[in-house]
Amino acid sequence: MKYALKFLNQTLLCSEIFSALASRKSSVGGQAVIEGVMMKASRSWAVAVRGKAGDIHILKRSLKPTPYIFKFPLLRGVFALTQSITLGIKAIDFSASKAYEEEEQKMSPLLSLFTIIVAIILGVGLFIFLPLYITKLIGLSILIVKQNPFVFNLFDGTLRVVIFILYIYLIGLWSDMKRIYEYHGAEHKVIHAYEKGGELNPESIQKKYSPQHPRCGTSFLMIVMVISILIFSLIPHEIGFTGKLLSRLILIPLVAGLSYEILKISAKRQRNPLFRMLSLPGLALQKLTTRQPDRDQIEVAIVSLRSALEDNNV
Repeated sequence: MKYALKFLNQTLLCSEIFSALASRKSSVGGQAVIEGVMMKASRSWAVAVRGKAGDIHILKRSLKPTPYIFKFPLLRGVFALTQSITLGIKAIDFSASKAYEEEEQKMSPLLSLFTIIVAIILGVGLFIFLPLYITKLIGLSILIVKQNPFVFNLFDGTLRVVIFILYIYLIGLWSDMKRIYEYHGAEHKVIHAYEKGGELNPESIQKKYSPQHPRCGTSFLMIVMVISILIFSLIPHEIGFTGKLLSRLILIPLVAGLSYEILKISAKRQRNPLFRMLSLPGLALQKLTTRQPDRDQIEVAIVSLRSALEDNNV
């Protein structure tokens, strides 16, 4: 359960799935892990983790080329999210073994699968089932919620956003997550420095760059919350609770794909006032999911980035 919670939480903090949103030269992204950072470039990904003795452990792997069919709009977002989950569980496995010095206790494939399943169940239960069920109960007392499809979905979507923000806040009180939030900030600062051609120096990065980033997975999930309200409004209101729940699950790939495309456009047009405004809710939410990192945490993020870039001709 502990790993499942951390996997779910780190997926919420993940920006590595949006590395393709950057320019070709700076196509990198990252993810905070346990006492470290995972960075992903176009051809490879790497994890750097600081062990208890203070040394930095590195895992580096090549990436397979993206299948051609998943380069099309909508489909590329689904592929990126799936790839993120796959890399995320590998990164968590490695970081846990090195941060806690449990080299002989790496997760088996069966435990990894169990972790993913539990994390998915937790995510679906909290962010799909719970707001839908609460909305159904409220509809028993407030007839307009029950009878009007738009009001029902607006209420359901608003509850989803509230639950999501409350979850992010409460998880941030967990000591382990506070550390991950700091590494999340370190990851963003280092990516900012790289994208802007700055010096990859811990002291310089600490002073110059923000721990918030417009391509963060937290911003993506904020867009998902809004888009889901619109998409779920298309579901026939008469199909009942079970039908609504199953329909929402089936429509997750479409919601994710559309949200990815919206974030892709807004990330590339940050100079446009309208798209900058669209990024504000996600950036505001990142104030809950990032903390100011210390010098050592930034150093780990730099090591991870340099390792990921070694085979990418940059």
